[in-house]
Amino acid sequence: MVVREGAQVESGPRPPGFDPTMPNEARMLDYMLGGKDHFAADRAAADQALALAPELPIMARESRKFIHRAVRYLVETGIRQFVDIGCGLPTQGPVHEVAQAAASDARVVYVDNDDLVVNHAEALLAETFRTAVIRADLREPDELLAHPGLTDLIDLRRPVGIVLVGVLAVIPEDDVVLRIVDRLRRAVAPGSHVVMTHAISDVRPEVTRRLAELYQDEQIVRGSRRRNVRTRAEVEPYFDGLHVVEPGIVHVPAWRPDAGEPTVDPRSVWAIGGVGRKP
Repeated sequence: MVVREGAQVESGPRPPGFDPTMPNEARMLDYMLGGKDHFAADRAAADQALALAPELPIMARESRKFIHRAVRYLVETGIRQFVDIGCGLPTQGPVHEVAQAAASDARVVYVDNDDLVVNHAEALLAETFRTAVIRADLREPDELLAHPGLTDLIDLRRPVGIVLVGVLAVIPEDDVVLRIVDRLRRAVAPGSHVVMTHAISDVRPEVTRRLAELYQDEQIVRGSRRRNVRTRAEVEPYFDGLHVVEPGIVHVPAWRPDAGEPTVDPRSVWAIGGVGRKP
């Protein structure tokens, strides 16, 4: 649903099947970031993850900082339209706030395949301008890109910023991820940029294995399973066909840190990221 200038979105009733006793990954992340959009079940599941990896809130904050820096960089290069895929709840410094603070004419479409997230996001964004929230599945990139809620706001004939922060890790099939990234890269105009991050198992393989088991518990994430998150060597090919801007594919805190920003050991954040430009 597009949120046009001056329009408001009715949040409406909760979607069928809504159950606050079932943990939701987007709300778990909101809890770790210190937000307010979560329930007891989300907090309980998040606390299980935190018992395994107490650094998760730091990783969540560093991921948000990376998004902010990357979006500002894209605005500096002239990008004025963004598609944030697998957005989760647009809280804690969402893309549209960062982009529109740097360029008031920036347009942002948020994409998620979770009805609960989409309904909640629509309510949160009820009074925003030049912003849309759509329900679409990253596994079906053609349908996602053709969604009228996206095409009403985003002109794919012009450069666009595609944001894929953390979302590729939830798809266990390697060939599917490669197909998705390739399709998105081919669909956007030259001069477009792709912003990607991905957790990696290289630094703490046992911890990431146990977290993968937890997050793939059928009460949190249903579907295919993977024994662990990918390695750095498995993630780097996702940038093939793109010109990777400096400083390259690095641990997230090391990507163009702001002057005066508190120092975080990059390897304490076991996620890598980068920004690639389509030639």
